[in-house]
Amino acid sequence: MHILLVEDDDRVAAALRPALHRNGMTTTRLAHGRGVVDHLAGVDVVLLDLGLPDIDGVDVCREIRAVSEVPVIVVSARGEVDDRILGLHSGADDYLVKPYDIGELLARVHAVYRRRRVVPAAGSAGPDDVVVIDDVSVDLHRHSVTVAGRPVNLTRKEFQVLALLASSGGAVCPRSRIVAEVWGRSWAGANRTLDVHVATLRTKLGRADLVQTVRGVGYRLGVPDNGPSFTGTE
Repeated sequence: MHILLVEDDDRVAAALRPALHRNGMTTTRLAHGRGVVDHLAGVDVVLLDLGLPDIDGVDVCREIRAVSEVPVIVVSARGEVDDRILGLHSGADDYLVKPYDIGELLARVHAVYRRRRVVPAAGSAGPDDVVVIDDVSVDLHRHSVTVAGRPVNLTRKEFQVLALLASSGGAVCPRSRIVAEVWGRSWAGANRTLDVHVATLRTKLGRADLVQTVRGVGYRLGVPDNGPSFTGTE
């Protein structure tokens, strides 16, 4: 994943870029807002500060959205409700107030990237709409699951947990990322809530080894050696 970091503060950029690199991402950093649209080629997510020296970040967000659907996360010290509303109305996919937890930022980056990647426009279907693992089929577009051809009734949160794991192709999803993406926040009992949802998910699927626990980290999907298959919907 390639990140375009639009941040004028050298200290913030110097602290953030290594963290992104450690998590397998590459970055391009711009310290100004003008001309950002000329750097969008090959970018998967834009992290956009609002307090730029040459142009307000809100205007930059509008310029980006006028020419591209690339996910934009505003990362700003402006924390008032009106600022967040303005940022989202300007086309941002998410808004995070400084100072922030790096784990939460990473979770939000993955969330907006995944939403843009796997959720097609209404009436259309993309190539990665359905994930198939043995006899389990997860339709990310229709929000439906079947096991051996039998529909499985999942709650919204249960499906979101399964969809996140399925979209990760067998990679481990940290607990913090799952909680942030599915519930949108963290709290004292978040891990217990996640564990309960996973236990219920395993029971409903009837495939105890499908959702695997990685101790001290999170969960992953138990996939065949050749990995899950992805197909388009009709």
